[in-house]
Amino acid sequence: MAGLKLALYRMIKQNTLLRRAARTAGRAVWNIEYKMIRRRCRTDDKLYVFESYQGRQYACSPRAIYEELLKKEAREGYRFIWVFREPEKYSWMLKNPNTTIVKLGTREYYEAFARAKFWIVNSRTRHCLVPGSDQCFLQTWHGTPLKRLGCDIMVEGNNVLSSAEIKKDYQKEGGRVTYFLSPSSFYTEKIASAFGLREDDKHRKVLELGYPRNDELFQPDTAKVSEIKRQLGIPGDKKVILYAPTFRDDQHTQDGCAFTMGFELENFCRELGDEYVMLFRTHYFVTEQVDLRPWKGIIIDATRWDNINELYLVSDLLITDYSSVFFDYANLKRPVLFFMYDLEAYQENIRDFYLDIRELPGDIVSTEEELYRAVRRVYSEFAYDERYRTFHSKFNYLDGPHTSRAVIDRLHALCGTGRRG
Repeated sequence: MAGLKLALYRMIKQNTLLRRAARTAGRAVWNIEYKMIRRRCRTDDKLYVFESYQGRQYACSPRAIYEELLKKEAREGYRFIWVFREPEKYSWMLKNPNTTIVKLGTREYYEAFARAKFWIVNSRTRHCLVPGSDQCFLQTWHGTPLKRLGCDIMVEGNNVLSSAEIKKDYQKEGGRVTYFLSPSSFYTEKIASAFGLREDDKHRKVLELGYPRNDELFQPDTAKVSEIKRQLGIPGDKKVILYAPTFRDDQHTQDGCAFTMGFELENFCRELGDEYVMLFRTHYFVTEQVDLRPWKGIIIDATRWDNINELYLVSDLLITDYSSVFFDYANLKRPVLFFMYDLEAYQENIRDFYLDIRELPGDIVSTEEELYRAVRRVYSEFAYDERYRTFHSKFNYLDGPHTSRAVIDRLHALCGTGRRG
């Protein structure tokens, strides 16, 4: 039976019409189930529900807000529910005060959203989860966007959904959200556009307070950094490169996204392996596994390391492409390189960008040979110059060490207190 289900699932994933029909049917079932559960539930003003990367990780701003709530609100009777696809991996969280874990898609999952006053989410959620008038849906999102999102995608580079379908999905999400978080006026404009917010909704719904997930970048713990290096197996005499590329919309497979490296790991090890180690982290949409065993000790798989901030803190250099990770990393005032080997194709055929790439804080390289030369150069010549300062003052000026507390206090002030049904 399990084999039959898997074969059916793969057949649906490979066929566009079947995939769309299955998605429509699935949403209809979820809608009915959630509405029935919602009718029976009362909203509890002291209950939070958290979901990060669609239940894949304990990470990002939901994690930062939750950990701040544990310091004070847990003592005041607030309770917390986390949603995971694999809840057994996070059973250790049950030791935390007033914390419960539920599995994505179960009845307990729907009940959590039906009862919780506060929803803290960093990615798109199931369409059936529409908050009541006495609930607060905070969409933290997961990064300042470089590449266009949602309603702003102008090309048909995604082979799963058309741009019209994507636009419709994002508009619905924008309508459900109570508040969005923003670390800058630039972000406010782009997130409002991406989710199809009207001008009055933009001013009402977007809270310019900074990004909670970046709090810990402003208060690094030296002992913790050393422990993270030990756990990752980073030799003490090596410089650390974090390589964090994004996914490509046109590389979908039956199970997720494929991945193209853009350079040969063997060449990287030969050119840089004596001085450097690489923390290799793909986007969570990428399901294709890269065999790193031949380069053990030089290339370290960090894809399943939940808290990317910890990878930022132990690294000396970030290499990315079109991912938003460099916005957060810039808070550390460390060098960034952009390896954009497919820049023209990406910009014209897949996403395009929200900003002029000349505003990027680091150099752009397009070939493997340029990449290795740039890595060596940046270590010997890097300075936090006017380019980096200008970038920070435009995109990260609201980030700081106490954003999580500011967000919690603002939510409680805006959403009121008391138990209502």
